[in-house]
Amino acid sequence: MEKFTKLTGVAAPLPVVNIDTDMIIPKDYLKTIKRTGLGKGLFAEARYNEDGTPNEDFVLNKPAYQNAKILVAGDNFGCGSSREHAPWALLDFGIRCVISTSFADIFYNNCFKNGILPIKVSPENLEKLLDDASRGSNAILTVDLENMEITGPDGGSIKFDLDAFKRHCMLNGLDDIGLTMEKGKEIDQFEKANAAAHPWAA
Repeated sequence: MEKFTKLTGVAAPLPVVNIDTDMIIPKDYLKTIKRTGLGKGLFAEARYNEDGTPNEDFVLNKPAYQNAKILVAGDNFGCGSSREHAPWALLDFGIRCVISTSFADIFYNNCFKNGILPIKVSPENLEKLLDDASRGSNAILTVDLENMEITGPDGGSIKFDLDAFKRHCMLNGLDDIGLTMEKGKEIDQFEKANAAAHPWAA
């Protein structure tokens, strides 16, 4: 998993509450277990018209936001089903950070396992960030995980909190497999000792 230390990029505003995982990635795209290629299906029902052409009114189709790395969204982001395809689709599109006042628990935890940083802020700070994100090509935010700070295009900053263990994993690029591999030497030592003590089980 790619480390997350500091991210600077365009932030797209999506001030919609209760965005569920079916909106993030519709069920039609759940036939694959690959993490790549899902970016084209991100917000598909909103991004595309019925004939498959891009909906020019949807924020991620606007020229200024087509390469957005940060999403500033309304309350209760990622509710609905537990599909891990939702963070996969965001990441494949290029989104590395989602900012909201609240997240559904399963989606929130799935983000950390896939290298996306979900940040919870107060309603007041969300309004400030949505205003920053509404500036089109000037909607540049910097998310500094080491200092737990978001800096806007005018230089103003907002602090955020994050569980210390989750922060450690993101800074070091550790998913569940990575955490296990950190204990590789101890696991090897245990397996050797266990095999010597129980040779009949080898």
